[in-house]
Amino acid sequence: MSNREPNPLHAALGLFTTIPVPPIAEVTPRTARRAMTAFPVVGLLLGLPAAAVLALADWLGLPWLGAVLAIAVLAWFTGGLHLDGVADTADGLASRRDAEAALAIMKRSDIGPMGVITLLLVLLGDIAALVGLAGLSSSVLLAPAALVVAATTGRVGVVWGATTGGPTARPGGFGALFADAGSVPTALAHSVALTLLAAALGWLTGGLSAALVLPAAVIAAHVVAHFWQRHLMARLGGHTGDTFGSLVELTQVAVLVTAALGLGLATRL
Repeated sequence: MSNREPNPLHAALGLFTTIPVPPIAEVTPRTARRAMTAFPVVGLLLGLPAAAVLALADWLGLPWLGAVLAIAVLAWFTGGLHLDGVADTADGLASRRDAEAALAIMKRSDIGPMGVITLLLVLLGDIAALVGLAGLSSSVLLAPAALVVAATTGRVGVVWGATTGGPTARPGGFGALFADAGSVPTALAHSVALTLLAAALGWLTGGLSAALVLPAAVIAAHVVAHFWQRHLMARLGGHTGDTFGSLVELTQVAVLVTAALGLGLATRL
């Protein structure tokens, strides 16, 4: 087998999705850095088929079914990796134990009551926001556009989270490879490109109000991700694979909920 490092997109797809790509021989810190540079692109690629399912269902007059199926598509292509992370993180934090004990709880294969509750709230937030967005516009493409933006934003949040340079909460774990794998210039470039993409998609699918609200939702989600990461670092002493997963999911739902609320408000003004 070749010892060549995979290209960034190959690395990101191989590590964070169930999409079949040539196997990665060894996950090294360099592999992790390369994967992190393309992680937001993975969000964009995964968001497109989910958005297509949502658009088709909305066109058929089935927004609730479309929202559920779209979120299921994202879960399928990620193997539930990030959903598992947000549930495990919730269980650890809710234990109110010290960092070491909380991390031990997060490492267990089972899921506790707080993990179940958090998982349900995140999924319901995604679905309800998508249904709300579908009802706020005559275009069947606005909610799908917001989903693409949200899925991408979730991964950009992780790129920012990987720029801390701080200690890892669980040295030797999978997440430790990514704790310092990002760079501020890369994260900033992704954020700027994403904000412009959100504005363009908003304009094309929902007019001026959406062109303003979608970028604002991206910025709001960045703020949520920043404070969530600060809490994780203070509470657990660093990142793990689970906490990175929680960043993806919470940032994604923050975009969708903020966009739905913002466009709902815009229609009332």
